[in-house]
Amino acid sequence: MAQYTPRLIGAPNTLEHRVFIEQNGNVVSPFHDIPLFADQNNGILNMIVEVPRWTNAKMEISKEEVFNPIKQDIKKGKLRFVRNCFPHHGYIWNYGAFPQTWEDPSQMHAETKANGDNDPLDVCEIGEQVGYVGQVKQVKVLGIMALLDEGETDWKVIVVDVNDPLASRLNDIEDVERHLPGLIRATNEWFRIYKIPDGKPENNFAFSGEAKNKKYAMEIIHECHEAWRRLITGESPAKTPSYDLSITNLTVEGSPALVRKTDPVYTSLPSDSRKPAASIDPSISKWQAKLHGYPTVIC
Repeated sequence: MAQYTPRLIGAPNTLEHRVFIEQNGNVVSPFHDIPLFADQNNGILNMIVEVPRWTNAKMEISKEEVFNPIKQDIKKGKLRFVRNCFPHHGYIWNYGAFPQTWEDPSQMHAETKANGDNDPLDVCEIGEQVGYVGQVKQVKVLGIMALLDEGETDWKVIVVDVNDPLASRLNDIEDVERHLPGLIRATNEWFRIYKIPDGKPENNFAFSGEAKNKKYAMEIIHECHEAWRRLITGESPAKTPSYDLSITNLTVEGSPALVRKTDPVYTSLPSDSRKPAASIDPSISKWQAKLHGYPTVIC
């Protein structure tokens, strides 16, 4: 099993902060170089942790930057934080993405009637261990939900770490309700309301918010893996520059953006320069409730 470790640049909670991922000491792209399948015969997949459970910084794989480091999302020049929507605190699972997947924005899904959101496939890992930014977890798939975010299909795959104490008892979506009652309902609520404190309306779901089973989830994963393959090899009808994507990689033979470790684009990557986290606005830690349609700080 490859050993993945984070290379930290700058201070968390700043515009300059980046988390590159190294494989055995060499930077790799979490979008393109880390395999989707850790053990395909046993249905074990790799996921990249972008946001650890209980944290608020909206960290995500940078699709645009070379070798796709994880950075904090920015809106109108400011770092984005998810507010605590009562009774939830930050993200309620380890949130991240599947490598080597892409939700093609040129393709409309037959059932959701909405195009892909131009991102890697999102993942909610429900095990008990709190992860860290840049962690590569081996997970098993349990189910999937379809968020409709600003007119785009935004799939959310429900998974569990294979090393979690409950992993042997969680094999499909109905097992989650059996062993972790209320978690699927809480997941639906979280995605529905998390943008309300920012003045936005509730999000909507396809399938009336129903979580589909493992079989359905695996079909979506394979579709997004194939969309990524078309993207990385240049076969996709979607022209990469129009979506501001970097497909630079070290491992995908046949990709027009394959580079070697001796190439300047690789040798110029920054060295580890980690710094202590910068302070954040104390209001980020407060709980907020939705009262009469308006966000209200309650404590």
